[in-house]
Amino acid sequence: MAQVTTTLTSLKDLPGAATAGTAPASEAVAQPKIGADGRAYATGKRKDAVARVWIKPGSGKITVNDRAIEVYFARPVLRMMINQPFEIAARENQYDVLVTVNGGGLSGQAGAVRHGISKALTYFEPTLRPPLKAAGFLTRDARVVERKKYGRAKARRSFQFSKR
Repeated sequence: MAQVTTTLTSLKDLPGAATAGTAPASEAVAQPKIGADGRAYATGKRKDAVARVWIKPGSGKITVNDRAIEVYFARPVLRMMINQPFEIAARENQYDVLVTVNGGGLSGQAGAVRHGISKALTYFEPTLRPPLKAAGFLTRDARVVERKKYGRAKARRSFQFSKR
């Protein structure tokens, strides 16, 4: 038995390297995640609020808990916050949004809806991920209220000291 020695000029010359190192063309491009009903679903979270968001191509109508967005989020700042992902992606009035949101207050709920819309947009159109990621809309803001500890008045505040 003669032993054969070969010199490698690069890692591609290794046996099996061509199949293990490269991904197939179908996996290189992200595929849309769209349900059988033509909608993309995502869950958005902020503080204690959780928003379940469905988007589909349409006229730009946003429904939150079976109410119009103008009724549910009366403050213009909250509505502006919810529409930010569409403005960044240049997709205003192109998608209908159905949202079910619960928990937390209105500000946290608006943040959860924005997070959910951003995720659903990336599922519907994977090419929108870089601008939404750069704007910070895909990052889950993990800040939540700290729990109250025993022996404390609040989470960290001590009871008032009394000398007598």
